[in-house]
Amino acid sequence: MGSDPYGAGAAMGVADLTAGDRACGAAGSGDLMPQAVAAARRLLGARLTSWRGDPAEQVVVRITEAEAYAGPDDPASHAFRGRTARNAAMFGPPGHAYVYRHMGLHACFNVVAGPEGVPTAVLIRAGEVIAGASVARERRLARGALRRECELASGPARLTVALGITLADTGAPLDGRAGLLLTLGEPLPDRLISAGPRVGVGSAREVRARFWITGDPTVSAYKPAPPPKAPRSAPPPGNR
Repeated sequence: MGSDPYGAGAAMGVADLTAGDRACGAAGSGDLMPQAVAAARRLLGARLTSWRGDPAEQVVVRITEAEAYAGPDDPASHAFRGRTARNAAMFGPPGHAYVYRHMGLHACFNVVAGPEGVPTAVLIRAGEVIAGASVARERRLARGALRRECELASGPARLTVALGITLADTGAPLDGRAGLLLTLGEPLPDRLISAGPRVGVGSAREVRARFWITGDPTVSAYKPAPPPKAPRSAPPPGNR
């Protein structure tokens, strides 16, 4: 990395990611999912770099799996019912981080992908550590077992641990000023991208908004949400 790690290249990358959103519909119009999907696909192969104070602890991940969430047009989105203190970062501006805690345990990192005021975001589910593997490995081992090298950043919780991302990073710009840099490469051809339902999502479970690089060993395992419970039937009249 050169003397200006968050210069013009990073800014151009974020602008490229969100360019298509300028034509998207208003929040709640039903037009946001195609824009969120396009952003998720575009992020595959992008590089996410973190440095947490010490430049020697830089870690770089190549994104291999991502999920799209379309705000008020998506029942699975944290912003489906509007703005709260927890999801405020989803409302922009684009090119910033939205980090939340899942089940009170794990930090999950999202790229805000819609124009300001329109809460679309992409959950980064997995990546390949391409630089700083020793730092990522030390962080992962400090939090638990590590069975295989390809699992360093496989899954959203493992990815944030490997990169040193915490809840304090929510709202941070992804241009390097806050120690997080998103850099887009060339878009991947469709033949290299697979799609399917999102992991563990109970609402809109049939929506194919999860994308991954086909055959990449760092992609996380798919786990559907438990099926909804059947409504309890009324007891027979004689047992009331």
